[in-house]
Formats: sequence, structure tokens, C-alpha cells
Amino acid sequence: MILQSKIAVIGCGNLGTAIARGLLSIEGFKAQNLTLTKRNVNSLKEFSEKGVAITSNNSQASQGADIIILGVKPYNVAPILMEINPSINPKNQIIVSLATGVTIAEILENTSSETIAFRAMPNIAADIQESITCICSRNANTDQVALITQLFDSIGQTVEIDEGLMEAATVLGACGIAYVLRFMRAMIQGGIQIGFDAVTASRIVNQTVKGAAELMIQKDMHPEEAIDKVTTPKGCTIVGLNEMEHQGFSSAMVKGVLASYEKIEK
Repeated sequence: MILQSKIAVIGCGNLGTAIARGLLSIEGFKAQNLTLTKRNVNSLKEFSEKGVAITSNNSQASQGADIIILGVKPYNVAPILMEINPSINPKNQIIVSLATGVTIAEILENTSSETIAFRAMPNIAADIQESITCICSRNANTDQVALITQLFDSIGQTVEIDEGLMEAATVLGACGIAYVLRFMRAMIQGGIQIGFDAVTASRIVNQTVKGAAELMIQKDMHPEEAIDKVTTPKGCTIVGLNEMEHQGFSSAMVKGVLASYEKIEK
């Protein structure tokens, strides 16, 4: 389905370029079916060299596109929609917004009540096709939901959720990658303190975190189940875990998630 789709990414920043790379990695997807827009088109040279259409004209890019992805900042969504609205057919073209906090209702206000509209929240791991992307929609049929799912599956995995959970998805999936990276940085710092050089500590931590995630995914395990396999009686693991809990590790993580959610809800 996605192989025959013409796709325009409006405002091709970090997420937009990640999506573009993901699409181009799909066997059979043609570069000429992809159009990217940005004010500074010179920064998209890597894509033009592959045959992708590059322009600074958003309306031109939107004409004839089956899927229009808005990769702009939240405050730019309404102006961009008003700019491209005369060029689009709300019954045949799909609008996908990546903007945090911009509701589908707001998208429809600036287009048409019949617009096939999606919200999507990937994270920066899209750059290596390992994102988790949460999506929701209005006016979309089953085939259109499957099409957008296939699109975002090209940069990782996709989960369909209720729109009321999109802000929570932003915190857990998009902000969440920063939480994990901060935890990894702390582990590396601890590794250096107990004797490793920074490069070796980073290598060990990176693979340890990757292995832990793959273990959860492939074995479909709850984290506590895997923890029980590592924590032997009177062992060093349980001592470390207990000390972390005494220092408020889990509590701090939960509070951080809630603080981000409260900020995004304001």
C-alpha cells in the first residue's frame, strides 16, 4: 500500500528527515513519490541526490500527495494548514500532524470537518528505524489506518491509541527516550567510578540496556520477572537495587513522568 503512495513531508526537520530515511529504506518505495519541504532546501541535499523532490513551496508539495505529514512546530500548524488548504482535497488526502498538543479538532477547524486527519508521535529513534509511534485518527477508514501504520512501521513500531492519551504518549515515548538516556549516563558515570574508562563503560552500558529491552520484547516478560532472575540472596544486585530505592530511584522516575505530563497538559 505505502509503495504506491505519494507522500509530502511539510517542514522537514529532525523527525521529518527520519521518516524520509525510513520510507526510502522500504524495498520498492520510489524516491520520486516523496516530496520534502523546508525553508533552507540546501540542508536536504542528501535526499535530492536520491531523487526525492525538494521544495520550499508547501502548497506545491501538497498538491497530488496522498499523505501530507506536518513536521512543523505546534504554533505553525494552523498557518501551514491555512496555506495548503486551497491545494488539498479533504476527502482523498490524509493529513498527519506530528505536533505535540495540536488536537484533531484544531486540524479540522483549519481544513474541513471531512478531513482525514491523524496525529502521530514518534521519537528520535526514528532516525535508526527504532521509534515507537503512537497514532490516532478521525474520519479514517480501516485501510487508511493500515496505510499510516505501515508508514510509521518503516521507522520502528506503531501503536494505535485514543486521542485522549496522545499527551501521555508524548511523555512516555518521546520524552521517555531522554529519561532512558539520562539513566544510561548515570550508569556510565558509575562505571567510570568503579574503574572503567569512559569508552568501555559506554560500550558495556549501551549493550546492557539494549539487551534488557530485547529481553522484555522477545520473551514478553514483566521487568520484575527478569529482575528476579538476577537478584540472588545476599548478592550484589539486590544490595544495589535496594540502595537505589532508598535514594528514591523509582519514585524520582515516576515523579519525572508526572511532571512532564503536567507541563504538557497546561
